[in-house]
Amino acid sequence: MDVILLSDVEKLGLRGEVVAVANGYARNFLLPRRLAERATPGRVAQLERRDAEKARHEARTDEQAREIAGLLGRTVLRFEVKAGPGGALFGSVTSTDIADELWRVRRIRVDRRKIGLAEPIKQVGRYAVPVEVFAEVTAEVKTMVVPEGGELPPEEAPDAPAEEAPVAPAEETGEPTADAATPAEPADETASAETTAST
Repeated sequence: MDVILLSDVEKLGLRGEVVAVANGYARNFLLPRRLAERATPGRVAQLERRDAEKARHEARTDEQAREIAGLLGRTVLRFEVKAGPGGALFGSVTSTDIADELWRVRRIRVDRRKIGLAEPIKQVGRYAVPVEVFAEVTAEVKTMVVPEGGELPPEEAPDAPAEEAPVAPAEETGEPTADAATPAEPADETASAETTAST
């Protein structure tokens, strides 16, 4: 049976892909859990139209890629997620979430496979996520994963000399941070998204 994935499914595919699976697997697992829907001709055609529209926004030359990389470098994505007291998420932020948010906020199409996220983000914090825009053109997208209704502690001043940089408080010790050499972004560059935990 052909199905369209509604969520990323490990070892099967990413959200939005059409995949062939065994009938029993679809009926007993994917469909009841709303991880997929049947791939009807009309729904597949709708996905193809959406992908064609997004493809018009992909970089076609090195010059376009560098412009897009510059815009991505100035972009800060913000995901508000459900998290436990220790900062562990009740779900995760995936490369698909990042690609979708870049499309929603900037109308920039990025192939999810070109987002350098080794594994989904499962902890609140600041992240610098590498994105391959074009051959030999990459950008880092600042990504903030914030607990719902909360904020992250302020990060160190990026332009302070290393010898004068303040010592990070104990609660920040295990927190991933964005590249310190990148200047802080103005508030209007920040994009927000609310994600819900998926099981």
